[in-house]
Amino acid sequence: MESNAHLIVLALAFVVGAVMGAVTSKTNFCTMGAVSDWVNMGDTGRLRAWLLAIAVAMIGVSALDLAGIRLGNDSFPPYRTPGFAWLRYIVGGLMFGVGMTLASGCGNKTVVRLGGGNLKSLIVLATASIGAYLMLWTGFYAAAFDAWLAPAMVDLGKHGRPGQALGDLIAPGAARANAGIGLAAGLALAAFAFSSRDFRASFDNVLGGLVVGLAVVAGWWISAGVLGEAWKEQAMMMATPPSRVATQSYTFISPMGDLVRYLQSPRHLEFINFGVAGFLGVLAGSFAWSLATRSLRMEWFRTVPDTANHVVGGALIGIGGVLAMGCTIGQGVTGVSTLALGSFLALASIVAGAAATMKFQYWRMTREA
Repeated sequence: MESNAHLIVLALAFVVGAVMGAVTSKTNFCTMGAVSDWVNMGDTGRLRAWLLAIAVAMIGVSALDLAGIRLGNDSFPPYRTPGFAWLRYIVGGLMFGVGMTLASGCGNKTVVRLGGGNLKSLIVLATASIGAYLMLWTGFYAAAFDAWLAPAMVDLGKHGRPGQALGDLIAPGAARANAGIGLAAGLALAAFAFSSRDFRASFDNVLGGLVVGLAVVAGWWISAGVLGEAWKEQAMMMATPPSRVATQSYTFISPMGDLVRYLQSPRHLEFINFGVAGFLGVLAGSFAWSLATRSLRMEWFRTVPDTANHVVGGALIGIGGVLAMGCTIGQGVTGVSTLALGSFLALASIVAGAAATMKFQYWRMTREA
């Protein structure tokens, strides 16, 4: 297994991503849709599905911790790092929230819609991928953001905290603090989600929340367990090491930038990493579901303003997602499952940016009417 660890990790990331893609396509699991339903109609069905996904991911990470599989502070993105870049989380989260509203969906939903034949999402994906590539693989971040964001970072290590996970902040040195808090918080969130009779009666909402949460847990298990350790050891011995070999789970913005990097040099197969494999898996799963259910439908822009909104939204998704170190899945489920304070802050900023943009769009629509 050790000699093939890299290929096995990529294959599993693809397969789990494909299942997630098919299920999110079937159930219409959508974070932006969840916020929109809540803000505009007071409907919390999809919001509770999202909270259930977070709950399942928290409980799963706690179970991994109790089983001896710990995530540590060196994951990708570095969720639990002691470097608390609070301003970066806020600015990036707000940008992402505005962008996903303009673009009609977050990173995951963009990939799922593209798999269903929505060509508008292809434009969003292109602009988001370019934005993410500029942030990750060029000097754009250093030139545009680092000078004023870096000084705001708080080094929690200087204050006796090994990281920014809630357990490290509340009870530094307590080996099982994060597991205990994650288990308690996950059970509380799950109880809240299921407290609604309408939610309990919705098979799709329950299924979507469970599968997304379990997919995130599977990603952590694949990259942090025995297979993940073999993968990391193998990478160290390779003449050309694969990129982004680290403990990680599902996120959708940095893989967009990584995919652009790979497409520029298709012979460099080492550029195909966990994130890219998971991204392609979600796309394949969504496409397969659309074919199986005969729901594949081509859709294109009808107006110039609609086109402009999606182009601008895609750029904000790509740039803001890298700034915030994740998207509504990458920070909102995967990051939050680690109990990282920055993930909660990024998530709150994403929701605030999306809600404010929706309110503005509604105000402008009524004004024009």
